[in-house]
Amino acid sequence: MLDGLRSYFSLCGSLFYWLFLAPFRGKPYRVSLIFAQMVRIGVQAIPLSALIVFTIGIVLAMQSLAQVQQLGAEILVPGLISSTMIREFAPLITAVILIGRSGSAVTAELGTMKVSEEIDALEVMAIHPTSYLILPRFIAMLVMMPLLAVFGIYVGMFGGWLICASAIDMPIPFFVTQAIAFVYPVDLVICLLKSGVFGLLIVTIACTIGINVRGGAEGVGLATTRSVVLSLLAVFVANAIMTALFFF
Repeated sequence: MLDGLRSYFSLCGSLFYWLFLAPFRGKPYRVSLIFAQMVRIGVQAIPLSALIVFTIGIVLAMQSLAQVQQLGAEILVPGLISSTMIREFAPLITAVILIGRSGSAVTAELGTMKVSEEIDALEVMAIHPTSYLILPRFIAMLVMMPLLAVFGIYVGMFGGWLICASAIDMPIPFFVTQAIAFVYPVDLVICLLKSGVFGLLIVTIACTIGINVRGGAEGVGLATTRSVVLSLLAVFVANAIMTALFFF
């Protein structure tokens, strides 16, 4: 475990150098690689993310209506959906999706390059693996994770409105007005902050495990599984801590 933590913080230190110091020493970002990773990590995850968050919004609306209709308080449903989506479900569900889809892919890609000695070949050509392989994935994850979370808020709210419109004939203007009334700008800021922290944890854990793979193809499979498990654990623990700090 100590070796793993040492590797993790060593990677974070290297990322800090290439992110903040290297550009001022004549080593700029590889913009084309960053955009390529943004497409792979974020854009290609949009359909799956939209589908899952859409169903979450539908379920939230159905569960909320089932409870508040007994009290005649259907007016509260939009606010319940919006506050829950923004504060918890949008960043958390998006993080889980990216762990399973993008984080595991990052670990598998880097692990395969490690066992096939492609990373060693980069070092022989005087290309630092952090700047060429890890930094583009890091920046892409930090950019796309909050964007996907915000996109998830809109899709989840749309799913919730569909249920409200079909069940109690709630018009769009009323739904939107009530949804906005229950949230504050700081809620969106916290949502973006959570998303950024989740993205940072996912990509750094995935890259650390992938870059240190041993044992051939079997080692790549075990590392990918370990990356998913540790990322899920880190994200849920971080979510609990930040929820306690900001909302409790």
